[in-house]
Amino acid sequence: MEVILLGTAAGGGFPQWNCACALCARCHRGELPARSQESVAVSGNGSDWWLLNASPDIRTQLLATPALAPGPGPRDTPVRGVLLTDAEVDHALGLTVLRGGTGLTVHAAPPVRDALTADLPLRGLLDRYAPWQWRDSTVPGGFALAGGLSVTAHPVSAKPPKYAVGPDPDAPWVVAYRIEDAATGGALLYAPCLAAWPDGFDDLLSSASCALLDGTFFGADELGTAVRREDAGQPLMGHLPVAGPGGSLAALARHSGLRRIYTHLNNTNPLVDPASSEQAMLRKSGAEVLPDGSELLV
Repeated sequence: MEVILLGTAAGGGFPQWNCACALCARCHRGELPARSQESVAVSGNGSDWWLLNASPDIRTQLLATPALAPGPGPRDTPVRGVLLTDAEVDHALGLTVLRGGTGLTVHAAPPVRDALTADLPLRGLLDRYAPWQWRDSTVPGGFALAGGLSVTAHPVSAKPPKYAVGPDPDAPWVVAYRIEDAATGGALLYAPCLAAWPDGFDDLLSSASCALLDGTFFGADELGTAVRREDAGQPLMGHLPVAGPGGSLAALARHSGLRRIYTHLNNTNPLVDPASSEQAMLRKSGAEVLPDGSELLV
């Protein structure tokens, strides 16, 4: 399975347009590499490509990726559709960039599809350009993707997007995807948003060859420290921090044979600095942070 990290930053990208925190300031000065908003492309055959989330930066990301270039016909594209992990705007607004693309399929959990029909009505808007297939990603037994990939969705959080009206607090708003290459048996676990360490998640990691995991915040209090927001604690933000006794890095120590890559990095996260002590600690533990455009074979 071919995997391309189209973008690796959390919502707003890095640097954020309205942020003058220390890290964003360094990026503005050219001292740190910029990162676009998180999205991934996967393919089992190099011809049929599927997007994991569609960020508002998707146009630039597609144009920067030769494997996703259009052709051979004037309107042909290797992009077959999108798998949404949630209904957050930074993962769904890129669908509008893809409007008019014929024959695309969007896989999403039922509450996500409902939110994109009623609360943020992208579905009706997009269907006026070109009818798409909208399918339930949580169907029992999983589903197949063109190109020889099989997918199962696993609910990991009930955190709804802020714009959702009267959300069901128990609905599977956020899922992780396990994507397996039928030909090689290689499996990618894609979980860019984790509010906590879910039950059964260790079993999912044990069945994977590579994991792309939520690296939004390095520490639970980092956002409040960086931008002086008193309401920016980890429970409100819905992301499990990387560091600390309850963080994901400690849990990942149980999976030393797994390739572990952090993505969805917030602009306040010291992991955006390749020379930081935090990145050095991560590398020592066997985990990784990769730049936009990185290509993997899983």
